[in-house]
Amino acid sequence: MKFIALFLGIFEDLKKTFWFLDPNLLINTMLDWLGAYAYLGLFFIVFAETGLAVGFFLPGDSLLVVAGLFARTYPEKLNVVLVMLSFFLGSVIGDSTGYWTGRLMGKRLFNRENSRIFKPSRVAKAHAFFEKYGPKTVLLARFVPIVRTFAPLVIGAAEMPYKTFLPYSVAGGLLWISTMVLAGYFFGTMIENALGIKLQDHIEKVVIVVVFLSLLPPIIEYLKHKFGKKPESTEGAA
Repeated sequence: MKFIALFLGIFEDLKKTFWFLDPNLLINTMLDWLGAYAYLGLFFIVFAETGLAVGFFLPGDSLLVVAGLFARTYPEKLNVVLVMLSFFLGSVIGDSTGYWTGRLMGKRLFNRENSRIFKPSRVAKAHAFFEKYGPKTVLLARFVPIVRTFAPLVIGAAEMPYKTFLPYSVAGGLLWISTMVLAGYFFGTMIENALGIKLQDHIEKVVIVVVFLSLLPPIIEYLKHKFGKKPESTEGAA
């Protein structure tokens, strides 16, 4: 409980300084500034978070959930179909941008010995990781904050074929966007009615829940590989 209270306190302080970390305020600001073109803002945020290494600090999962809740509460301001389309295009184009950046510049980035992020050893680890888990790592990375920002870059540098990368990127984008947005759209209202509260007034708690749920798929996948039944060796069988 102390950890949660500390997290909430830090989140509140960050919101005061970095207003764009608050997805509710971010959406309202885009609607005020861009009006009907707010969908371009939604597109760019997801594009930046998935395609630009500097976008890892932007809200991802929480923005998707809050946007779904916002579209349900204020349908005259945001259309849920256009919201999902904007997010989906941003995620796929952003993923591909990160991939080709890694593919074309990865060798130079990862050969910088003084870099704290881009190291040659990490390309080798990426190769081994993809060999072990296969292309589905592209899909799983969608659900892990920060990882989804750097995964396409590393995947491109590891030279996974684009024809293999793209279908998983599209599938991952569809699954990620639809899960998060529709969760906010359908379940948000149900929770509000059941508890008699407005989730937008408790956005920090929404963020914690969303981040926790986002981490579940890769954790489950890791545990399956770690503790799952391994095939018996046929070596020495008569």
